[in-house]
Amino acid sequence: MKVICTEKSQILATSLARALKTTVVEVKYSRFPDGEHYLVAGDLDEEMIIVGSVVDNDSLVQLILLIDACDSSKNQLVLPYMGYARQDKQFSAGEPLSARAIAGILSRGVSKVFVVNVHDPAVLRFFDIPAHSLSLAPEIGTFLKETGCKEPLILAPDAGAARFASAVAGVNGWDFDHLEKTRLSSEEVSMAPKNLCAEGRDVVIVDYISSTGGTLATASRLLYGQGARNVSAACVYGVFAGGAYSHLISSGVRQVYCSDTIERGCSLYSAAGIISDGITRC
Repeated sequence: MKVICTEKSQILATSLARALKTTVVEVKYSRFPDGEHYLVAGDLDEEMIIVGSVVDNDSLVQLILLIDACDSSKNQLVLPYMGYARQDKQFSAGEPLSARAIAGILSRGVSKVFVVNVHDPAVLRFFDIPAHSLSLAPEIGTFLKETGCKEPLILAPDAGAARFASAVAGVNGWDFDHLEKTRLSSEEVSMAPKNLCAEGRDVVIVDYISSTGGTLATASRLLYGQGARNVSAACVYGVFAGGAYSHLISSGVRQVYCSDTIERGCSLYSAAGIISDGITRC
């Protein structure tokens, strides 16, 4: 059993191969003059672990081609980041259910799939094969302790991420809460921890994803206004669209951390361990 990956998941795939005590198969990627993708995989096994984050449309096409190149019903697929997963509802007639469409395509040519912290586990039902969601919360909790965090307040940006914040905090027995919005007027919104006070405390806002950074930036400014000593942010997926990372730092967020599910300069904890455990267990 070897590991193989798309271009956007090379670092994570290498870490996963080390955890599984196996090797990474080399893949050569190129394009035809008309822009179409082309790839050639090296020495394949009958059973491959295929790793590919769907961070854009090119990475999706690469992943589809790589699955076809591996050509075995025993292959296992790892989706560190599943693009289109948040498009999981139809609000108007004629809209695609994009999560279902992508899951259906990626169910072909593999025996099972592992997704890291899919935002809604209900998305897994769209796959035509056994699908498993793996949580990075324990690794984030362990990492934060290793950075020297001492009794921080772990905050989710909303009630929907409260369970995730609880899992991160639970590793070290830290306090956790979620932010609650209060509309003060038609143009003004206040944000504060629902149950606990941030005054005088180090705060870490944790979430599955940091996309535009707007909510985290607003929360950071408000928390400082309420007396927080320091505000940091930790997420699974660091999308950081449209200059979001620099926006967060300029808003007073002391540190921004993410995982290697999307490979960034601030990818300081890895999903390789939980993926390796999931593959071994399942």
